[in-house]
Amino acid sequence: MNGKKINQFIRSIKLNKDKIESFEEYPFNLPIIKNLDKLKFHPNVTFIVGENGSGKSTILEAIATSYGFNPEGGTKNFNFSTNETHSCLYDFINLVKGVKRPKDGFFLRAESFYNVATNIDELDKEIPGNFLDNYGGKSLHKISHGEAFFALIINKFRGDSIYILDEPEAALSPIRQMSLISRIDELVKEGSQFIIATHSPILMSYPDSFIYEIKDSIELVKYEDSENYKITKDFLNNYKKMIHILTK
Repeated sequence: MNGKKINQFIRSIKLNKDKIESFEEYPFNLPIIKNLDKLKFHPNVTFIVGENGSGKSTILEAIATSYGFNPEGGTKNFNFSTNETHSCLYDFINLVKGVKRPKDGFFLRAESFYNVATNIDELDKEIPGNFLDNYGGKSLHKISHGEAFFALIINKFRGDSIYILDEPEAALSPIRQMSLISRIDELVKEGSQFIIATHSPILMSYPDSFIYEIKDSIELVKYEDSENYKITKDFLNNYKKMIHILTK
């Protein structure tokens, strides 16, 4: 692992708190940002988990934007903008990179995937050749949301690359989430690195990884100690009782 750690594409981030004028405005008023100093990433897979509004997507967006990806998603070559709602956090973090440069990369975020698919169609019209072959050979708008996600991951993603995924489970069934674990493992074995914000206890089960859980601060936790795992396990083991409580 030590050799791979040196070669990983993103090793850590550090928040430049001295540059922040006020912690009363978004995104600096988020508890996680107030308590953030440095975050180290696993050479293979790092998960960032937490409740809605905890700041996990904000941190992921800042990492991706600081690394050079379009804030709405895509590769580094995507420069479209439909609605500039991303935060300025990327201006306040330092990325520590490994010595090796990735062959490719992609920032995949569920909330703006429609815009990415539209831009892919536009690029297909502009770029000579079979541009859509990189995405499965057909417009991502002509297949279901989940199929489009998976077509992208199967056809576009490759080894020795960096992938930043924001809630990829949003369009995937449980079985597809298991298939995504297999695909992630294939790409990790080919030298790729993943940073993933997720709610999915299925995806979080990938063994060779870090899991950072956001509450008031951000802490490294074991899979079985994470809130997502414990709540899901408790519900499935006692679902009749839980449903009775929730619906009485």
